[in-house]
Amino acid sequence: MRVICSFESTVALDDVRRALLTAFADPSWRDIEAQWEVGEITAAERAERQVALIHATDAELNGFLDEARIDPAFARFVGWCRSAGIDVSIVSDGVDRFIERILSSHGLSHLPIVANELMGSKTRRSLAQPWSRTGCAAGSGVCKCDVAVLESADDRLLVYVGAGRSDFCVSARADVLFARGELAQYAAARKRGYFAFQTFDDIAAVLVRLRGPLHGRPVLQVVR
Repeated sequence: MRVICSFESTVALDDVRRALLTAFADPSWRDIEAQWEVGEITAAERAERQVALIHATDAELNGFLDEARIDPAFARFVGWCRSAGIDVSIVSDGVDRFIERILSSHGLSHLPIVANELMGSKTRRSLAQPWSRTGCAAGSGVCKCDVAVLESADDRLLVYVGAGRSDFCVSARADVLFARGELAQYAAARKRGYFAFQTFDDIAAVLVRLRGPLHGRPVLQVVR
């Protein structure tokens, strides 16, 4: 079994990207957001253009990120997975530098992260997108479907945990799906089975029940 978690509004309780933009970016980031909302630009283009508007020192970013909240149950969940021999990784269309700082402040710096890469300095921030793919259905800087294929190459059951639009496409590749927010609405509209969750304690409780019987055979996804 392998667990892939999205980050924004999943591990992190808040929308870290939006909060950072509000605090440190030129207000025109909202115009870019509006263009994305109506489909004029892709999520990858949105992220690239918005990050370029951020003007903050590394110290200012760190101070802000150190105040970011994560699900209090997430550290317990990671500890349980480690004891059960289950790998956990973060796959996000967010920014690696932001995610790394937040996880580090909660003692979780050992977790593997796949995300967009923050480049530059205060006066010239930019975003590298090494995990992008032409034709990505989500239009994201990180093609989560491609990452999921690599992550599940050893045929272990793939558990996916998400909440947002960048999780829509990859959710179909999960053997077991945990969803809330927009992802839960998306899955329900397509009659795709999933487990609803509020905290990572809920996820651990389900996996405790499923882990033994599901080993080595297809999974029946059930809406709870």
